[in-house]
Amino acid sequence: MIIENASLKKYNTFGLTIKADRLVTFRLAENARNYFRRHGGSDHKLLVTGAGSNILFTGDYHGTVIHPEMDQIRLIDKKNDHVIISSGAGVVWDKLVEMTVKHGFGGLENLSHIPGNVGAVPVQNIGAYGAEAKDSICKVMAINMIDGSESEFSNSECRFAYRDSIFKHELKGQYLITEVWFRLSTRPLLRLSYGSLREEIVKMGAESLENARKVVISIRQSKLPDPSKLGNAGSFFRNPVVPAALAEELKSSYPCMPVFSEPSGDVKLAAGWLIEQCGWKGRRRGDAGIHDKQALVIVNHGNATGKELFELSEQVRSSVLEKFGIALEREVEVI
Repeated sequence: MIIENASLKKYNTFGLTIKADRLVTFRLAENARNYFRRHGGSDHKLLVTGAGSNILFTGDYHGTVIHPEMDQIRLIDKKNDHVIISSGAGVVWDKLVEMTVKHGFGGLENLSHIPGNVGAVPVQNIGAYGAEAKDSICKVMAINMIDGSESEFSNSECRFAYRDSIFKHELKGQYLITEVWFRLSTRPLLRLSYGSLREEIVKMGAESLENARKVVISIRQSKLPDPSKLGNAGSFFRNPVVPAALAEELKSSYPCMPVFSEPSGDVKLAAGWLIEQCGWKGRRRGDAGIHDKQALVIVNHGNATGKELFELSEQVRSSVLEKFGIALEREVEVI
């Protein structure tokens, strides 16, 4: 389906009233292939967006927005200890997680209640509570938006890193992800070492996929606002990873600063804690604000513009840089 002068309000979780010159949606990969064979390589700017849960528009988009709606979930293979599940790019991420947990397939439970659609998962390499999408993704199917050809990317070819992938760098804007394959365990081992997960699941009486999912959802709901009620895109900034020497120096000045050791020997810091120490938690600039329960989240209290939200994010970055000497990187893509 092709819509000219299309509203993007329901395609961005900040709830911004903006438009695109053109919106193109695909229910089938075949339709996407045919479209790009005919129109690929045109001078139109292209932007792929799913639920718009990781994007901030600073104004109308003068180009074509591509929205995949492939919604099929398939069981590809089943062995004694694992299964391969395929999901279309248009599937709501948490619906997929809910389904896998219900069937006893482990691997995605710690990623429960993260907003967005499956197509964005390998792009962002979403992560939470000690788990990342890269731990379970085994293959990504995509269509080249220049010539309509199809490609498959293995896990290693996706070049996953912390909240990162090849689709955000070398291949940015070149491919439409249509399908993602996940390898999940039928004999799952729960990952409960992060934060208070183990403590909370013990209160529920049993270590199970269902209880792990319930705990993760409960924790996320207690800290993060519902985009349907308060416009936001989740964590606006990445947690910075710094050399161990710098972390030790900061720790000497701020003993309560949370730090997390990385396999590389570097140290991950909590961006939300840094922002909170700069006094931003709960503050507003008009309708643009910082969430009062999680300083990592920028929110739209009603009528903020994309530019106002972006300007607030820049003020936050400047204050963290001034106080701690750390330049925060945005997790949200600014258009």
